[in-house]
Amino acid sequence: MTWLDEIRWDAHGLVPVIAQEYRSGRILMFAWMSRAALQLTYETGQAVYWSRSRNKLWRKGEESGHFQQVHEIRLDCDEDVLLIQVEQVGGIACHTGRHNCFFKKLDDGHWLIDQAVIKDPKTIY
Repeated sequence: MTWLDEIRWDAHGLVPVIAQEYRSGRILMFAWMSRAALQLTYETGQAVYWSRSRNKLWRKGEESGHFQQVHEIRLDCDEDVLLIQVEQVGGIACHTGRHNCFFKKLDDGHWLIDQAVIKDPKTIY
C-alpha cells in the first residue's frame, strides 16, 4: 500500500482539492485531482489537476504561465479532501484574470464582485 492508497477517491477516481496561498492563507481555487495528477504534483512540485471539462490532466499555468509551486500537501481527517499550499507564480490563479476564483461575495441577496481583474484573460489564454 502506498500513500496514494490512503486517499478515499470518489467513484470517478478523483479527490477534491483546495489550493491555498502559502504566505497569506487565502483560498485561491478549488479543483479535482486524479491519482496521476497527484503523483505528478508530488514529483514535480507544481500543481497538476484533472480537468473534468477537458477530461485530461491540466498542469496549472501550462497556457497562462501562472504556475502553482507546491509547498505542502495535506489530507483531511476523512481522507477525502486535499489542501495544497502553493505559491501562485504571477499572482493570478483564476482564468478570469483575478488573483483567486472566489471574487463574488453575497451581499444583501446579490452577488457582488469585490476583486478587480489583474490581467485581461484574452491576453493570458
